Amino acid sequence: MHGADTYGIISIVDIDKVDFSQVPEENNENLRKSLDGSQFVIKWESKHEPTFITDGTITPLQTLTHAECLALMSTAEWSEPEPVVE
Repeated sequence: MHGADTYGIISIVDIDKVDFSQVPEENNENLRKSLDGSQFVIKWESKHEPTFITDGTITPLQTLTHAECLALMSTAEWSEPEPVVE
């Protein structure tokens, strides 16, 4: 079993400060962004917190568990509503 992942919700103004060699996402095109484009999500293994987080270069708006992140991704700020089929 692998270590638990931590998810960081980051302000879009900090996108250029992300060192993509330290997170699974390859570049800013691979990031999940909020619908309004103001925030994005990165993840990391909890035991391998990226240095750009630990040194204060980026301060996440929120840090979440996988379950918390899934719940956030299903909100209106992150997901288009499902079309109503009549």
